[in-house]
Amino acid sequence: MSTLSEVNPEDWDVWRDYHRAGRELTHALDRRLQADAGISHPEYLLLLTLWTAPERRLRTGELADELAWEKSRVSHQVTRMVARGLVERSACDTDARGVWVALTPDGRRTVIRATRDHTDAIRAWFLDVLTDDELRAFQTASQRIRERLADDSALPREMEARADGAA
Repeated sequence: MSTLSEVNPEDWDVWRDYHRAGRELTHALDRRLQADAGISHPEYLLLLTLWTAPERRLRTGELADELAWEKSRVSHQVTRMVARGLVERSACDTDARGVWVALTPDGRRTVIRATRDHTDAIRAWFLDVLTDDELRAFQTASQRIRERLADDSALPREMEARADGAA
């Protein structure tokens, strides 16, 4: 394992720039979602996951797997979103312990409204900033990083299965 003194300053600069840019981009996207759609980034991710699911609903465990979140986090997030009328819970017909989480009409309207602006922000602040070659290099590097994390068992189990590029 390398120590801090074994990493050259230029490499640290690359790491710091990457890490800071990622945090700042995530923060800017979250603020824009809050301002334009009145939802947080975690709420958007959950709504979008349900939007792309069959029948616009998933069981709680499936939702946790898709988001790579702990079930308790999903449960707390869903509880807050049920109170806001964005999603609803219902019993699973085939499993007495199972619970479906589904988009409500308000949730559908919210994810559609949020996605339009969120896509514009991603394009303006990420995709349009990079050349085509840089985008391909970024994607390749991201895939290799995820593969290394999975190979080194550095990811939670639910995220390892997604390290194949399906995230």
